[in-house]
Amino acid sequence: MSIHHPIISVTGSSGAGTTSVRRIFEQIFRREDVAAAYIEGDAYHRYDRAEMKRVMAEEAARGNHHYSHFGPDSNLFEELEETFRSYSHTGTGKYRHYVHDDKEAAEYGGAPGTFTPWEPIPTPTDLLFYEGLHGAVASGNIDVARYADLKIGVVPVINLEWIQKIHRDRSHRGYSTEAVTDTILRRMPDYVNYICPQFTHTDINFQRVPTVDTSNPFIARWIPTADESIVVIRFKSPRGIDFPYLLSMIQGSWMSRANSIVIPGGKLDIAMQLILTPMILNLVEKKRRAA
Repeated sequence: MSIHHPIISVTGSSGAGTTSVRRIFEQIFRREDVAAAYIEGDAYHRYDRAEMKRVMAEEAARGNHHYSHFGPDSNLFEELEETFRSYSHTGTGKYRHYVHDDKEAAEYGGAPGTFTPWEPIPTPTDLLFYEGLHGAVASGNIDVARYADLKIGVVPVINLEWIQKIHRDRSHRGYSTEAVTDTILRRMPDYVNYICPQFTHTDINFQRVPTVDTSNPFIARWIPTADESIVVIRFKSPRGIDFPYLLSMIQGSWMSRANSIVIPGGKLDIAMQLILTPMILNLVEKKRRAA
């Protein structure tokens, strides 16, 4: 953690909604005139798209049917930790982009499914913003979590997460339900061992919970909407959180525990704005006073 070079990490599994949360952070940064450097978890995968398919096939041939993007063997945890460590000490580090599609290929160069070359994080910036799978990972000798000053978890309940993945992969990638189910099963050990434990390290978790029946996510015809959901917001340390103010500002909210507030799903944007803006400003003000 660093007063001079703060880091915010947003962590969630694939399809959890971290990209939507990033847009909320971008709004706050723009409104409050905060200069942020952005890095994405995809950039720290070990293999590009073609290499990952090859390695996965090789692992399956050896009898390993649980090789996934969630685990350490397919990610550059050491490089991610070094980027966090370097930024917290010097305000810079190395990063790259993973090119997802033709639109990003035109923006960054390179073919879809490949990485751009490593380059230095631009300077000067007020803070570093990470969004991806492993922003609070701590496993073995790796401890990315210790360098982040504000750690946010975005965590739909498991059935909802599966529904979102099934629908996304079928509609945008052309996969069958059976193929997506196989992916979910393949990822499960790494999900349990490397994704779930991160949410004990996060400072705030936003967990979306559907209020409609999702008992069998593999036959669900649509994703529950925001109005068909609630969001449980859990604070690791409730000290300093003005719960009466939040309850008065977020219509339909209530407290479920001493460190948790529940809001209607459609109020997530305003809740994040109210909760996160003062935290971001506090990090930036401390940095500027220490300069």
